[in-house]
Amino acid sequence: MSTAEEVYDALLGRVGEANPRPRIEPVRRLAELAGSPQLSFPVVQIAGTNGKTSTSRAVESLLRAHGLRTGLFTSPHLVDFTERFQIDGAPIGGSQLAEAWGELQLPLEVVDAELEAAGHGPITFFEALAVLAFTAFADAPVDVAVIEVGMGGEWDATNIVDAQVAVFTPIALDHTAILGPDIATIAQTKAGIIKPGSTVVSAAQDPAALAAIETAAERTGSRVLVQGRDFRLADDRLAVGGRQIDVVGATGNAYDPAFVPLFGGHQAENVALAIAAVEAFLGGERPVPEEVLDEGLGQLTSPGRLQLIGTDPSVVVDAAHNPHGAEALARAFVESFRFDEVALVVGVLGEKDAVGVLAALAPLASRVILTTVDSPRAIDADRLAELAVTALPGLPVEVEERLPDALDAARAWASTTGEGETRGVLVTGSVVLAGEAIAHSRDEGWGIA
Repeated sequence: MSTAEEVYDALLGRVGEANPRPRIEPVRRLAELAGSPQLSFPVVQIAGTNGKTSTSRAVESLLRAHGLRTGLFTSPHLVDFTERFQIDGAPIGGSQLAEAWGELQLPLEVVDAELEAAGHGPITFFEALAVLAFTAFADAPVDVAVIEVGMGGEWDATNIVDAQVAVFTPIALDHTAILGPDIATIAQTKAGIIKPGSTVVSAAQDPAALAAIETAAERTGSRVLVQGRDFRLADDRLAVGGRQIDVVGATGNAYDPAFVPLFGGHQAENVALAIAAVEAFLGGERPVPEEVLDEGLGQLTSPGRLQLIGTDPSVVVDAAHNPHGAEALARAFVESFRFDEVALVVGVLGEKDAVGVLAALAPLASRVILTTVDSPRAIDADRLAELAVTALPGLPVEVEERLPDALDAARAWASTTGEGETRGVLVTGSVVLAGEAIAHSRDEGWGIA
């Protein structure tokens, strides 16, 4: 293998990440044969339903500003496969990734053969991906790795790490066919990332979710810090290009007002959670130095989260893909952008609650254009239109099978306004769709993304 693209092509030959297997031992076995790279560095591990990637990026940025060499593993990617593996804030180089992949070839052959002999399926895409990340980070080497859980927690492939800090973003209903029908069951699975004697840092949670987290923490002898109880976002104000926040950390320190260059009140909550997680990682006795906080937050980005990818007309993209995320998006969009009318361009994957997503977005919409995500898991745009009858009563709905056509229609409409009126376009409903829109904006030379 010589390029990241070739590594990705090889991984795509395995069972996809949308179909995880509830098992952990084959992943542990693969890592052991590769030298247990996941034990080469301390880890902050992040689980939850919404906000995982943004919180992971905030934790990584703060740790990097503290002078640590960081590894960041997130999923899925928006445009480029190498986005999933970041070293010191930049996507990994193709040669580095290919070298790490080469190290895994013999271990993969051995474990695949063992699994076949036992009547089980081979190592999956995400199982191999996680061990690839750990191998690349060990080779770098990094001082600390921030690891986003893929799905669930207890049996997720990332859970072979020995994380000293377990972070939980808000837990809501998602992937119910795999994780369970209610928040308590889902939270119990996610709480499986808590390791003995670690520190747990949690966002404010549904009572059932918090109970599951605290039960798991008690069982492992881990201390629990909860947002709103042990640390808090004291104030959050809209600012030009983002938020101005006041945070009281778990150390009791009231930080100076800090600028966060991200849109949405939910991002302020994510950053407060990240600050507490970094405090816990650094020992929990002293606050994060103010200069580290300012640098870490100043360099923070969160691609695909209320990201402006075009102007004249304005096009905003967001990766919200479940009702909880869509509700947060709707609140943040109204607060952060001032449009008289908005065209929604929406595509959703089949395992998602499409009606819930559309209903949460309905208050934003003047016009709705439904499209099909470029994925075998996508809900066909015509089927999405049938579901929209329930979710978007009274709103006119159009169908454009291809995203480029949907974007053309939305942008043409948004460009036609009366004097003093403003129109915008919001593209959302899927991480994959968000990535498609970003890539299309680059190809078309919109000059923003």
